Amino acid sequence: MASVRVRFAPSPTGPLHIGGVRTALYNYLFARKHSGTFILRIEDTDQGRYVPGAEQYIIESLRWLGLLPDEGPEFDGQYGPYRQSERKSIYREYVDRLVAEGHAYYAFDTPDELETMRQNDPTFKYDAVTRKKLKNSLTLSTSESDHLLNTSDHVAIRLRIPENEVISFNDEIRGHVSFNSSELDDKVILKGDGMPTYHLANIVDDHLMEITHVIRGEEWLSSTAHHVLMYRFLGWTPPSFSHLPLILKPTGQGKLSKRDGARFGFPVFPLSWDGDHEEDNFTGFREDGFLPEALLNFLSLLGWSPGNDQEMFTMDELVEAFSLEKIVKSGARFDIDKALWFNQQYIIHADNLRLAYLIQDKAIESGYHVSVEYLAEVCGLMKERVHKTHEIISSARFFFEAPHVFDVESMKKKYRQEHRNHLEAIGNILIKNDSGDPETLIKDHIAAQNLKMGEIMPLLRLSVCGTMQGPDLMKSVRLIGNAESGKRILDSLPAYDNLS
Repeated sequence: MASVRVRFAPSPTGPLHIGGVRTALYNYLFARKHSGTFILRIEDTDQGRYVPGAEQYIIESLRWLGLLPDEGPEFDGQYGPYRQSERKSIYREYVDRLVAEGHAYYAFDTPDELETMRQNDPTFKYDAVTRKKLKNSLTLSTSESDHLLNTSDHVAIRLRIPENEVISFNDEIRGHVSFNSSELDDKVILKGDGMPTYHLANIVDDHLMEITHVIRGEEWLSSTAHHVLMYRFLGWTPPSFSHLPLILKPTGQGKLSKRDGARFGFPVFPLSWDGDHEEDNFTGFREDGFLPEALLNFLSLLGWSPGNDQEMFTMDELVEAFSLEKIVKSGARFDIDKALWFNQQYIIHADNLRLAYLIQDKAIESGYHVSVEYLAEVCGLMKERVHKTHEIISSARFFFEAPHVFDVESMKKKYRQEHRNHLEAIGNILIKNDSGDPETLIKDHIAAQNLKMGEIMPLLRLSVCGTMQGPDLMKSVRLIGNAESGKRILDSLPAYDNLS
């Protein structure tokens, strides 16, 4: 196999959808598996849809995920520029060649004229049949065409699709694919502003950048026949094609869209995005408390299977196991519960100090100004009990402040009046012995008073934490401190008194 070169080629028209992240991941895995090159190319030929900040968002997303390109904007490389808008002068040569050899032609129809045709015929398409009746260099005389080329503001160049021809190619995922040319339209390949469309720019760039494998979403499958034709017209060998299955809504019905996040209550973008309008603001997986390696592990299995029951993969293991042959054809349902399970597993195995740094801003935002070392201790106690990193703060407020509200129902079930003196005694013991081992201090009192652990321990947990939920009580008391824990126990006594 020739040296593998793959590209991830998003358009900067907004935030990077999670489906795009999976495409980037599969390209990255394939490149690493074959010791190849992973390229980022920004396909910004549609300037009307260009969104400021989108390119930087894409790059930041790839950095957060660890899918660093070998070539691309901000990554250098020998095949640049890597923004199509900066390659505008390159495309004209190939367009002129297609026109000169009869594979493309000038079209002078105005947008209004084409819209009228679509209104009159909803099935209208500019193709081998209709082009014979429209305003283009195939139907007009040379002098008429030359005049319009010099005077018209509406000059596009369209690909000339041959009539009654079967166009076939092999897809690494879908096998043999064929289209009849009668199904295809004469796509615009160069717009009036001199900017190429995706169809021209992507094949020229793939050829000049020596791309060996095109791995992209299923939505581009229907356009591949046009691309195969252009490769043939230009005398080039096309790359290998692989069209990935769709990521489906949680219901399994239809493609997962950017609006589905708000509808179903989970992110669909790697990072948060602030749009021009409130409805265009989206929370990202990063800000929602996901670890990048968990998200990648989850996404890797949305459309690909290792062929066994293994679910947890390091990046090296993914690279080793990945192959295009194991990508499925059918769409993969987005299961947020499974994504949360993956995230929980990675949080459990994450370094406590790393988690502390990740939630430090959230702690400060909540008014908790504690050391990162203290946060790391909290993370160590809480990480098996959460699915998202920020839940460590929201689920463990008792590590940062005394409870203001108590689980009254549990208090009623566990508390009896004779327990009050024991709670008060234990509280005072802890305050007086701030440096002692709390487990020894508490168990000594319980033994001396002939009490049962099951009687007192739940009440102590309610006093110190306000809830029956939480990590090991003695570990929690050690972290909070004997004196503070003892004070909380004494301060909770009025709450117990009010139960009767």
